[in-house]
Amino acid sequence: MMYFIIAAFIILLILMILLSCISIVPQGNAWVMERLGKYSDTWKAGMHLKTPVLERVVRKISLKEQVADFEPQSVITKDNVTMNVDSVVYFQVIDPKALTYGVERPIAAIENLCATTLRNIIGSMTLDETLTSREKINNETIKVLDEATNKWGIDITRVEVQNITPPKSIQEAMEKQMKAEREKRAVILTAEGEKQSAITRAEGEKESAILRADAVREERIRTAQGEAEAIRAVAEAQAKAIEMVNSVHPSKEYLSIRSMEAAEKMADGQSTKIIVPSDLQDIASLATIFKESK
Repeated sequence: MMYFIIAAFIILLILMILLSCISIVPQGNAWVMERLGKYSDTWKAGMHLKTPVLERVVRKISLKEQVADFEPQSVITKDNVTMNVDSVVYFQVIDPKALTYGVERPIAAIENLCATTLRNIIGSMTLDETLTSREKINNETIKVLDEATNKWGIDITRVEVQNITPPKSIQEAMEKQMKAEREKRAVILTAEGEKQSAITRAEGEKESAILRADAVREERIRTAQGEAEAIRAVAEAQAKAIEMVNSVHPSKEYLSIRSMEAAEKMADGQSTKIIVPSDLQDIASLATIFKESK
């Protein structure tokens, strides 16, 4: 009975040892293994068997992309303006062995390296350049960080400068400048509107004047055409009358009487000049005939 209990205990102990040697690495992770204190292997996702006593898991590492949000760093620009810069770094472990044996505290190392890089980059830029060149700062920072962290088995995938906070006095000055710019734009827009309105009114007045001038010209043309038609009609009537008179062969006395009537009409007018015929005898005779006709 005693031997049976001891045998069962030994079997149970062996089973426990065997079970403890079975390791399952989750997906997206990697385990760094050592044998007798030296690196032996890197286990990927799946089931693995570990040699009891001789092997041990040194480090369990996530292969997923990770985010490190660092505290704001104090930096000084080229024009001696002190500001706080808040950055976020996205990274991924690509070599678990290099990470395990290359750097002791990777996150702290990345943070310090990022702060130093930002100080160097922003230190060569003015305040205005810093506020308008975030993409440039991000690209230069990721370039420096990626080059430095490759030997640690870390790939820097993205760097984002979240906040750039200038001193309060600079913020107040910037707000005043922005307000002045907004007021300037409003004045310009108002002036542009008034200018466009004046141009529109001027064009309307111009078109109205053109239309009035066209109307006056048309009226004058029509009047002139009417007068011409009247003169033409009178002339045609007179021509017909003369033609009719000539057709009946009027006497000399009739022609003299008509000439006398024309002279009377000329005398009654406003003209200050009277043309006297050279043949006074004819006029006298005409006067006699005119008197007898009365």
